[in-house]
Amino acid sequence: MSTAAADAILADLGRVDHERRARAADAGLAAAVVRVKAYQQKRFETTYADLLADPRYAAAARFFLQELYGPHDFTQRDAQFARIVPGLVRLFPREVVDTVAHLAALHALSEELDTLMGRALGARALDRAVYVELWQRVGRAHDRKRQIELMHRVGLDLDAYTRNPLLRHSLRMMRAPARLAGLDALQRFLESGFDTFRAMRGAQSFLATIVRRETLLAERLFAAADATAVSADDPLGQLP
Repeated sequence: MSTAAADAILADLGRVDHERRARAADAGLAAAVVRVKAYQQKRFETTYADLLADPRYAAAARFFLQELYGPHDFTQRDAQFARIVPGLVRLFPREVVDTVAHLAALHALSEELDTLMGRALGARALDRAVYVELWQRVGRAHDRKRQIELMHRVGLDLDAYTRNPLLRHSLRMMRAPARLAGLDALQRFLESGFDTFRAMRGAQSFLATIVRRETLLAERLFAAADATAVSADDPLGQLP
């Protein structure tokens, strides 16, 4: 792994830590961000109710919900990433290093946007109309697009693993070294992602559905004039 790649991952993890410190210093902000994350998790459950109910796609949809969208605390996993980034290439294949880079970039961008949403929300209750207002106040449409692209990239990475038997074997062989190195959280994420995507037997349709819906919803969120009056087929109608 090049020095530039390691520096990029560490910089993204530093951005995440900065957001955590800002919230730790402001209880009101921390509470607001938790509400934003919880609302967005409910929104995902609504938007992808069909995938969550589909035997083929349910596990992958839950993986996205828990690992990329949920209000979970990834402090342990992030700390493991940061601690071993300089030596990551000695334990994990290059493909895994690339996935860590994509995941770190997605994590950093999502945390920054969630903090901005939380600041705009303040102590208010969060409903559909307020959520749309927050999106429009925060803006940063380019970053929203980048967020979707990174999410897609992580999914493509995991799907590519399933077509590489040697990589899966390498992941299995790395269990003991990863545990000894304190990398068990990262190891669990990688193995869970691999097994989930392998069971899906092809992720192209699944990922395309997510990208299409997320892109359309983002466009409507930025353009909406009245979030309380939407038709049944409007993506805003998928908000809680």
